[in-house]
Amino acid sequence: MLTPHSRRLGHCPKQCHLESTDTAHSHYSRCLLTLLSSACSTVTPFDSAALQQFPRDSLSNWVKHRHVTTALTVCLLDSSQMESTEETESGNHTLLTEFVLSGLSSCPELQHLLFFTFCLVYTMTVVGNLLICVVTVHPTLCTSMYFFLRVLAFLDVSTASTVVPKMLVSFLSEDRNILYTSCATQLYCVIFFGATEWYLLAAMAYDRYVAICNPLRYTVIMNGRVCLSLVLLSCCSGNVVSVVQTAWVFTMPFCGPRKINHFFCDIPPLILLSCTDTSLYEKQMVAATVLVIFTPFCLILVSYACIISSILKISSAESRHKTFSTCSSHLIVVTLYCASGTLNYLRPNSRNSQDTKKVVAVIYTTIIPMLNPLIYSLRNKEVREVLIVTMTVLVKK
Repeated sequence: MLTPHSRRLGHCPKQCHLESTDTAHSHYSRCLLTLLSSACSTVTPFDSAALQQFPRDSLSNWVKHRHVTTALTVCLLDSSQMESTEETESGNHTLLTEFVLSGLSSCPELQHLLFFTFCLVYTMTVVGNLLICVVTVHPTLCTSMYFFLRVLAFLDVSTASTVVPKMLVSFLSEDRNILYTSCATQLYCVIFFGATEWYLLAAMAYDRYVAICNPLRYTVIMNGRVCLSLVLLSCCSGNVVSVVQTAWVFTMPFCGPRKINHFFCDIPPLILLSCTDTSLYEKQMVAATVLVIFTPFCLILVSYACIISSILKISSAESRHKTFSTCSSHLIVVTLYCASGTLNYLRPNSRNSQDTKKVVAVIYTTIIPMLNPLIYSLRNKEVREVLIVTMTVLVKK
């Protein structure tokens, strides 16, 4: 195996190959002299005439010669320094090992207040969504709508758990470093759970369309196999989007400051750290946002256009109100997600807009996951009834 120094000196010429054991020292000495002359002539000046006067019949005499050994030592030291410099310069562009998150706020007086606030929000998110998962398993809530609701609750907990724990640690610690690989993983998870949830909302809109526009065949059309297929399709679509976006971001060279002006690894602040022209990527990001957000949104609009058309045909005002109330929770969640996603990824990517994007990111990573259980439980009579029964049983135990 060649060392860095041996790679710089090169291989021994063919004429220096050993032909016999008896002449090994003599041939080896001449070979090293030839390589030393060629390798060090451009690195370190020395008396080349000394090489010609050097005895070549003994390797031990060769290494004892003052001029040659001095030149060889200086040559190898300079060679090592040049390689180290080249590796360092190359690493500045591609071998970052960690980033630094700026956090939600740089004000020291707010850190403890923010910690307790978001700790409470995260606790409510986890408890509320776990209750939804438990309650919707009840035999009276075995329809496809509640199956989708369980999956939505799981995605909400996952999204919050990807972002909030690291944010809570940063409130109490001055160490806000995040490893390069951890940053890539966090970005992948945020995009995956967010995109999957958005596609799932489109599937839930289709479920509401079938339930209202074709109620007699609802259980036949939205059977367990169809529901599972829609969930898997949502996950696969979210995975494709996440892999492409994460790979695209982390193939860019980062040579600027390591500080990410955000409380988690997100696309807009990351591309600001790139040392290349990011205009093409920003256009691609806008195109991906339009594809990811507005394609499901168009499907949701078509579903609700058919739903509204069917509701308007109902003669009784009370029946119309009752029918539409089954969709109101879903519409609220869709509006919140669409608004926050559009504001975060379609606005111009400038350094002045990053503080605004932090607030928007807080909404879709922490606030919406906390509100979803409240929206679906408080506005759904069946869920409220089962929840009251479940809480009563737990209190009695």
